[in-house]
Amino acid sequence: MATKVHVGMETEMNGNGRNGVPEIVKNSWKKRLLDFPGKMKRFTGCSWRTIWKAGREDPRRIIHAFKVGLCLTLVSLLYLIEPLFKSFGTSAIWAVMTVVVVLEFTAGATLCKGLNRGLGTVLAGSLAFLINYIATRSESVVRAVFIGAAVFLIGTAATYMRFFPYIKKNYDYGVVIFLLTFNLITVSSYRVENVLKIVHDRFYAISIGCAICLFMSLLVFPIWSGEDLHNSTVGKLEGLAKSIEACVNEYFNDPEIKENQDKSSEDPIYKGYKAVLDSKSIDETLALYASWEPRHSRHCYRFPWQQYVKVGAVLRQFGYTVVALHGCLQTEIQTPRPVRARFKDPCIRLAGEVTKALMELANSIRRRRHCSPEILSDHLHEALQDLDTAIKSQPRLFLGSKKNQTTSNMLALAAAHAARYKQEKDHGVSLASVKTESSAFLEWKRKRVGREEAKENERKALRPQLSKIAITSLEFSEALPFAAFASLLVEIVARLDHVIEEVEELGRIACYKEFNPDDDDISVTCKRPPVDVTKNQLPSHAF
Repeated sequence: MATKVHVGMETEMNGNGRNGVPEIVKNSWKKRLLDFPGKMKRFTGCSWRTIWKAGREDPRRIIHAFKVGLCLTLVSLLYLIEPLFKSFGTSAIWAVMTVVVVLEFTAGATLCKGLNRGLGTVLAGSLAFLINYIATRSESVVRAVFIGAAVFLIGTAATYMRFFPYIKKNYDYGVVIFLLTFNLITVSSYRVENVLKIVHDRFYAISIGCAICLFMSLLVFPIWSGEDLHNSTVGKLEGLAKSIEACVNEYFNDPEIKENQDKSSEDPIYKGYKAVLDSKSIDETLALYASWEPRHSRHCYRFPWQQYVKVGAVLRQFGYTVVALHGCLQTEIQTPRPVRARFKDPCIRLAGEVTKALMELANSIRRRRHCSPEILSDHLHEALQDLDTAIKSQPRLFLGSKKNQTTSNMLALAAAHAARYKQEKDHGVSLASVKTESSAFLEWKRKRVGREEAKENERKALRPQLSKIAITSLEFSEALPFAAFASLLVEIVARLDHVIEEVEELGRIACYKEFNPDDDDISVTCKRPPVDVTKNQLPSHAF
C-alpha cells in the first residue's frame, strides 16, 4: 500500500538548499545571526543601566566593592610572596577565606563576624589541643575511640547551644566556626603528628584576615550600622507623612487626575508605607550590629539602638492604619463625589497637620534634638473640631433619610427576579413521552445536567447582584464609605500620640539637645543619660 505524502512535507524533507538543509532552518539561523548584534547591544545597555542604578542608589556600594577587592589582594600576598608563603604554607588560604566570609557592608556586621570567628577559632584550637594531648597518651584503638567520643559530645553540645536565644542572636556564627575548626583539627590530629603547628598556622592566618577586615571596615571610609538605622527611622517617618498626604488628596481628587498619575509613575502611597511594613527584621539586624560598633560619635555616647527598634514597632502599628486608609480608595462601594466635597477642607487640613507633625518628628531625629513642644498644635485640634462640625451638619447622611420606600422597591425587585427564575425552572421539567425508554432517559439526563449548569451560573450571577442591591439600598450607604475614611483619619491622630511618646523617650535616653528654633547647634544639656538603659540595649562585647 503506497504511503501518501503531502507536497509541502515532501519538499521540506528533500530540502530546497544544498546538502539537503531545509530552507526554513536556514532562514531561522540567518535571522538569528542578523539579530545577534542587536541582542548583544541591548544586553550591554541593560547591564550598564543595572550597574549604574545600583551605584546611584547608594554610592557606598562602590566603596565597599573596592574595599573587598583591596583586602583580597592584601591577603593574597601570603601566597604570592615567597618568604610569607614559607612561613604560613597552605594555611594562608584560611586568610583568604576569612576575608570572603567576614568582611561585610557595615562595620558592625564585620565586627560581629570577625570577633565571632576569632573567638570560635581560639576556643576550638585550645580544646582540640587539649583532647589531642590526652589522646596521645593512649593506645591507637583507645585513642580513636576517645577522639570519636569527644567529637560526638562536643558536636552535640555545641549544636544544642545554638538554640539558646541569646547565643543564637549574638554568637551563632562563632559556634559554627568553633564546630568547624574543632572537628578539622581533632580528626586530622589522628593522622598528623605536629598538631600544634597546624593550630598555630591556622590561628595566625585567620588573625591576619580578621585584622585586615577590621582595619578596612573601621578606618577606611567606615559604614556604620547605627547610622543606617538612624536614617531609616527618619525615612520611615517621612514616608508615612507623604503617604497620608497623598492618600487624602487622591480621595478628594478628580478620577481623571488619578488615572494620569497611575499611568505616569509608581503609586506614591504604597511606596511611602511599604518600607515601614517590611522593616521589622531589618531594624532588629541593624540594632544588633550597631551594638557591636564602637562609640564613634562626637560626644562618645552610646545610643540606645533598641529604642530605635521600639520606635519602628510603633511606626508599623501606625502604618497599618495608613494601609486601611489606602484601602478606602479601592473599595467597591464609594461615596459620591458631591458628598465627599462637603468634607474636603477639614479632612485635608487634618491630614496636613498630621503630616506636619510626622515631618517634625523626622527632623528632630535627623538633627538629634528634641521635637518642638508645639508639635501637637492648636491647628490639629481645630481641624478635628471642624471635621466633627462638618459631620454633624449633615445628619441625614449619617442618621438616615426617607428611603424606606426605595429600599422596599429594590428588595422587592430582587425577590421578583428570583421568583421568575424559579418559575422558568419549573416549566422545563417535563419529559417527552413519544420516545423510547432508553432515549427518553438519556435525554432527561442530558437536560438535567444542562439545567444544573444553568442553575449554578444563574446563582453565581444573581448572588453579587442581590448583595449589591442590598448594600446600596441601605439608608446610609452613601455616607458609610466616607464614615470609615473619617474614622481612620481620627484613628491616625490617636495613634500619633504613641509615636510622639516613643520619639520623645528616644530623645531623652539618647540625650538629644534641647529644641531651639533659632539655633540648631546648641550644645548638649546633659553629659550622661538620666536613666540606666542597659536593659533596653544589646550587650556591649569587647574581646
